[in-house]
This record gives sequence, C-alpha cells and structure tokens, in this order.
Amino acid sequence: MTNINKTVALVFGIVFLLIGVLGFVPALTPGGALLGVFMVNGVHSVVHLLFGVLGIAAALTGTERWYNRAGGIIYLVIGLLGFVPVLAPGGMLLGLVMINLADNILHLVIGAVLAYVGFALPTRRAATA
Repeated sequence: MTNINKTVALVFGIVFLLIGVLGFVPALTPGGALLGVFMVNGVHSVVHLLFGVLGIAAALTGTERWYNRAGGIIYLVIGLLGFVPVLAPGGMLLGLVMINLADNILHLVIGAVLAYVGFALPTRRAATA
C-alpha cells in the first residue's frame, strides 16, 4: 500500500528545500531570477526552505495530509494574490517576496496539486497487482 499524501509531502519537501538552497546561489539567479525564469530574493528562498523542512517533517511524523492541505491553500492564495497589482507593486508581493508571472502560475499549480492530494485523495491507496 502506498500513502500518496506522504509521498507528495516528502517529494515537495525535498524539492522546496533544493529550490530554497539554489535561490542563494548567485550563478543560478541572474538578475534575481532563479534559472533566469522565477524571481527570487532572500525572503522567497527562506520561505522555500521552510516549506521544504515542513514537508519532510510532515512526511516523517504522520501529518502529511495537513501539510498538503495547508500548503495547497497557502500556495493557491499566494498565486492569486500575485495577480492583484496593488498587492505586488514592482513585482514585490506584499512587500516581501519577488514574483513574476512564472512564479504566480507555478504557485497556482503547486497549490492545486497539494490541495488535490490533501483533500481529494485517500490517505492510503491500494497497490495494484
């Protein structure tokens, strides 16, 4: 039996941790854009590190469904807020994190995946033979 919530929380946690670290590598963030595409700054990278640590911790402590649900809601909200010009003047969402269109779309996708897994899928799914 596979726990899809645990797997998703662990994978997202590892990826967020990696992205958070990469956000601090100047060679990978020309002009403040990770890989030349996604806008990042120190606060944005720290948020990725925190979500990474929380995802891994959730997968290891049995709180993976809550991580997926809460992370999904948070990322959906952040993605939507990024499209409100008054909340992201000059690409600085709420005056804290640098964003651009690519970030907004990615945040919506991340939020949709986490929310779907956390809310719609069962905690355990029977393995197929």
